[in-house]
Amino acid sequence: MSTSPVAPVVGDGRGRGGAPSAARTAMVTVDSRGVVVAWSREAENLLGYPRSEVLGRPAVSLLAGAFEADLPTSVHVRHRDGHRVACQLQLRPDRTSADHQRWSVALTATEAWPPDGFDSTIVESLLRHSPVALVVCGPDLRLLRINHAAEALHHIPQQKAAVGRRLSEAWPGLLGERAEEALERALASGAPAAMEMRFPPPQDPRREHVFQASAFPLHDGQGGPIGAALAVVDVTDRRQAQECLSLLAEAGTRLGTSLDVLSTARELTEMAVPRLADSVCVDAVDAVLRGEEPALETVGSGLMLRRAASRSTRTMSSTAYPVGELTTVPATVPTPHNQCLADLRPRLISSLDAGAEWLAQDPVRSRRIIEEGIHSLMVVPLCVRGAVLGIVSFYRSALQPGPYRQEDLSLATELVDRTAVCLHHALRYTHERNATLVLQRSLCSHDVPTQSAVEIAYGYAPSDTTGAWFDVVPLSGARVALVIGEAPGHGLQAAAGMAQLRAALSALADLDLPPDEILARMNDLVVRRDVESQVAEEGCVLAGSSCLYLVHDPVLRQCTFARAGNPAPVVVLPDGTVQASDCPARPALGVGDEPFRKVDLELPEGALLALSTDGLLRARDGDPRSGPAELERVLTRPSPSVAQGCRRLTQALPPEEAAALLVVRTRALAPYQVATWDLPTDPAVVGTARALAEQQLALWDLTGTAFTTVLVISELITNAIRHARGPVRLRLIRDRTLTCEVSDGSSSAPHLRHARTVDEGGRGLFIVAQLTQRWGVRYGNDGKTIWAEQALTADSGG
Repeated sequence: MSTSPVAPVVGDGRGRGGAPSAARTAMVTVDSRGVVVAWSREAENLLGYPRSEVLGRPAVSLLAGAFEADLPTSVHVRHRDGHRVACQLQLRPDRTSADHQRWSVALTATEAWPPDGFDSTIVESLLRHSPVALVVCGPDLRLLRINHAAEALHHIPQQKAAVGRRLSEAWPGLLGERAEEALERALASGAPAAMEMRFPPPQDPRREHVFQASAFPLHDGQGGPIGAALAVVDVTDRRQAQECLSLLAEAGTRLGTSLDVLSTARELTEMAVPRLADSVCVDAVDAVLRGEEPALETVGSGLMLRRAASRSTRTMSSTAYPVGELTTVPATVPTPHNQCLADLRPRLISSLDAGAEWLAQDPVRSRRIIEEGIHSLMVVPLCVRGAVLGIVSFYRSALQPGPYRQEDLSLATELVDRTAVCLHHALRYTHERNATLVLQRSLCSHDVPTQSAVEIAYGYAPSDTTGAWFDVVPLSGARVALVIGEAPGHGLQAAAGMAQLRAALSALADLDLPPDEILARMNDLVVRRDVESQVAEEGCVLAGSSCLYLVHDPVLRQCTFARAGNPAPVVVLPDGTVQASDCPARPALGVGDEPFRKVDLELPEGALLALSTDGLLRARDGDPRSGPAELERVLTRPSPSVAQGCRRLTQALPPEEAAALLVVRTRALAPYQVATWDLPTDPAVVGTARALAEQQLALWDLTGTAFTTVLVISELITNAIRHARGPVRLRLIRDRTLTCEVSDGSSSAPHLRHARTVDEGGRGLFIVAQLTQRWGVRYGNDGKTIWAEQALTADSGG
């Protein structure tokens, strides 16, 4: 076998720093007899044998030792120079050979690593250069080694002076005792023990740092305990970042949940104390709190601020000014507050001097700063999109010795900016809500018209959720219409819907139609109005509005009502029993096509009726029957007056949303106040009617109205005889006004005409309209009634 020069070995098979290289793998091919048939360049570099010396030799001849049984996976191969090379052995069939009887052998060098002395080098590097504070103790917890980071941690003496002492002696105080306890637990349990420590390190004595300490046991090669070690890492920045993220996440869920200005300001103070400050004060622009629009330009000295919220770690009211007090931004000396409001940029005062010139102008605040030991301050403007809402002050006292830093100012600014957005939304909501409530009160809280049909008391609770409303409409013949309802929607839309419904029903009430026809026409109006709104893509939706329309006649002692989506009236008779008054339920206005039905009730004088919207009766305990049952219970209790009964109801059923309530006691006109005559359809009866009227007016001592009344009766009866059919009925009602009614059996509508000079007729209703304060027509099941009213004055008597 000839000898060929050995190819030089490139490198020593180790990577940078002497570590084994993953590239030290050689490929060798042997046949079925175990003879080497292929020898790679990597094999030459690894073992030093050239191909000429290896090819044809048995592969086992290269091994440094014999083996029996199965081929092992780890072997020692003899290098050409005689030393052993430890290798991992991997075999697989050589698929490239024709007879498939060859094997590919991969040899990977696995020399011993690390080299001798490597452990001691690593330990020395950790003790000298590691930024992690390391303390090593023996089984008796006496110090063996301390690295440089631990020496500077908390005034621990240098290693030579500390070795041999217990940690609690080298690091006196509570922190040293806690660290030693952690080492004892780790040594006793054989498992690591973690703890958190907070203290200002020597290199930053004014700021408390957060340290994560881990104590863990040390074992020898046989697993026996030989001591314990303590590793301490400064995690202040990481913990502060976590706290900032946590605080901002909490702000996203807590701020602005109530849409109330003062509540939002209070939520900011509750989150910031004590996590960001020892005390926080929120001062809002007084004009903004009064409902005015915030200023869109920067403002400065002389601005009036009102304390909206404050909180301190000492007490809830441990701030210079209490909540609600008015202060003025100083105008003469530059202060952090007026400078902040002037340019809308936050201010950071790391070291606050209690004797500063600007504090001298405010002795109250200066005294509080001295008492609480406040040493650092942040002032952040409360503004959104250029609109100035106020200012927020963050104070840090002796409880937190470290001053505020730029990171704290960034966090405070983010919190205040989020608060400003929530406050802006709350202010807009409050402004719209106040406008809605004022509009609703102006529409409903008015003086009830003076009339004799019923005694009335009302309760009204406006809200921005829905538009509850009511109305009292005097009708002819001493009758009165009681109306109550609710418009859907929110805010100004609900108020606008309420105004439209009330105006429409007031106009329909003048037609003096039956309640079911009134609601039918209201339903048509709602449907038509909503269609027009959808086409125009504006306006409020009225569909879903509820309404109850009730008419009480004190002459007939009868109530007639119809309802759409509103609770039925509750009727309590004078003896305290509840009379059923329900009628078939009909959906709200604009919903469904069911016909409206009316209900007639014969009621004695002194009966109580309660009309309410659904907002008053809505169940608070989940039982829909509890509201009506409570209303009946309270209404059946004797009350000295209707007003007292109404107050009891509103106290027993406090509304949680918009609600309206009407409580009425029915009255009846005395028989002597009404005079009725049935007359034949004969033109000669006009004279008889005039005589009867004069006699009745004399009995009532109303001779001063005789001329007008007789003339009106003559014209109305003449029209009934000439243009209608019998029977004809004349009725005079003396109440707060004098009403003259003429009824006939015809449903034809009379028309007010303006006769020409040469016309012989057509002036009857025109004369009636000129002589009376109002007149009209109402229709019944058997015909119509034309009525006219005259005011009763001091000159009405004879």
